[in-house]
Amino acid sequence: MRERLTTALALVLGGFILYTSAFGQFSSLVQRPVFLALVLLLGLAVYPLPAGPRLRPAALAVDALLGAVALAGCGYVALNHERILTELPWATPADMVMTAGLVAAILEVSRRAIGWLFPSLVVVGLAYAFFGNLLPGALAHRGFGPAFVTETLFLGDLGVWGLLVGVAATTIAAFVLFGSLLLHTGGGQTFIDASVRLGGRSPGGAAKVATVASSLFAMVSGSAVANVATTGNFTIPLMKRLRYPPALAAAVEAVASTGGQIAPPILGAAAFVMAEVLGESYVRIVLASILPAVLFYVAVFLTVHLLALRRGLPVVPEADMPAWPAILRPGRLVPIAAALGGLFYGVLTGHSIQTSAFFGVVAVVVTFVGFSVHAGTPVRTIAARLTGGIADAGRGMVIIGVLLAGAQILVAMINMTGIGVTLAGLIVDLAGHSGLLVAAIVAAICLIMGMGIPTTAAYVLVSSVLAPALTELGFQPLVAHLFVFYFATISVITPPVCVAVFVASGIAGTNWLPAAGQAVRLGAATYVIPFVMLAYPALAGFGNAGDVVLAACQGLAFVLAFATLLSGIRPALGRTAGAAVLLAAGALALAPGWPSTLAALALLAALLVIARRRRDTADDAPAHAGDMAEITNAGDGR
Repeated sequence: MRERLTTALALVLGGFILYTSAFGQFSSLVQRPVFLALVLLLGLAVYPLPAGPRLRPAALAVDALLGAVALAGCGYVALNHERILTELPWATPADMVMTAGLVAAILEVSRRAIGWLFPSLVVVGLAYAFFGNLLPGALAHRGFGPAFVTETLFLGDLGVWGLLVGVAATTIAAFVLFGSLLLHTGGGQTFIDASVRLGGRSPGGAAKVATVASSLFAMVSGSAVANVATTGNFTIPLMKRLRYPPALAAAVEAVASTGGQIAPPILGAAAFVMAEVLGESYVRIVLASILPAVLFYVAVFLTVHLLALRRGLPVVPEADMPAWPAILRPGRLVPIAAALGGLFYGVLTGHSIQTSAFFGVVAVVVTFVGFSVHAGTPVRTIAARLTGGIADAGRGMVIIGVLLAGAQILVAMINMTGIGVTLAGLIVDLAGHSGLLVAAIVAAICLIMGMGIPTTAAYVLVSSVLAPALTELGFQPLVAHLFVFYFATISVITPPVCVAVFVASGIAGTNWLPAAGQAVRLGAATYVIPFVMLAYPALAGFGNAGDVVLAACQGLAFVLAFATLLSGIRPALGRTAGAAVLLAAGALALAPGWPSTLAALALLAALLVIARRRRDTADDAPAHAGDMAEITNAGDGR
């Protein structure tokens, strides 16, 4: 019964998303309450209150009550949206009750979906709004009563029905549906098969396969942790079968899934939120993210390559290689190409992002159905694949929807009390207006605040409080938001609360602590790239073409030196001298101007030349090792 209800609600939510993507959204105070009501009802069905046989009636009663108050609150706003927007009504006792019930439903569903941490932060924000006037010093505010909080949260479009829920109900929902249908119509397996063929034969091939495949999935899923739980069940056993240490296999999957969150074109849905918050175009956010994402993957691929060569890890065996003819069948490739074509057609012709996603959905469905019918696939099977994709999209929207609704409550309290501006000022004063020190403090707080929270919600929380501390010092707003976004993202691989590593370690059957150490090593460049962006905004596309090329060369030289050094290898010049050369190259890469950048590239090129000559003259040089591996000598790998 519950499974049927879940599927029905997910299909209704998917249909609502499709309809509004195709024909335009309703008024904000209709679109958002209807969306949130469906998300909460679906969340209660997907995450029921656990109870034994004796307490099951009580658990069902609790779920029914939460569903009723969610429907009442959302329905009241949707039916009275014109009066709320035009009259700005005073809060009545009934309004306060509905607000309390709706907030309780949001917090309870988010608790069931991801645990206590996030709803606890929201409760702290609400408590601060009510009792912050009792605090001493700069943190105190004038105090707010239940009526004013109700009017802010419920009777307007700045509280629960604010920007974040609006983005979730339109743009993000459309893209989640697009991604789910793309994966369910064969795109997911095609991504994996193509990744195996492209990277499987090179050293560290299985890890490179995991990096590519997991990144593709993570861009669509919107959650590094959810991605680890899905693609990790394929990539981690493959790596273990090829004698990868379990800790390394878990780390590769965790880092790859995290990288997908910072990679264009989708950036795990955060790009859409960032675009709305900053008032920038989605295309500008994507363009600003390209170079940093390329540097991240260069660093990860090089580190994986060196570790694989040093440990002698095998390539993917031929028996596990899917055949190219099977991968390149029109029935597999055309729906993917059509989906992406429809998406980019909509973007390039000036349509909204959600309408562009609708074009992609139509394209993938039409081509999938056409090829399936031509292949003789039963209609029932075709329908099951499509409804399964829509239902999974609905389930995926539960976490995103309730998290952004909860984040919207917290952001509303931050704005109402002014604590965001206060904290930004305190951080700047504490750091003595030093840009580097402010950035370091902001990075540390982002890592802490992002722990245990999905990427998009983590970005929302840290950007609302911490990005102003950077913009106050004159940094570009887009660069400041990308900075906090990166650190909120990599909190899922940063000990001690590295949830992506926890999940990957569980699949790999290993202790999480060594896996976390490996993950920090693999993703180490990500901790530095945001600082490079602050120092050289051209890395995010600011400045002329020459500035961008210089920033790209600086970043490339830095990550090559940094990744090689962190691989734990022994350079060809000797451990001390080689490490010194790599450190010098990294330092020169970060210095301003072309002369230092060219000097850094020259040092790295010299190391490669020396490595190649040593390989050519050494009698015992392994035949399979590449040039970069010849910089190294075997280490213990630990």
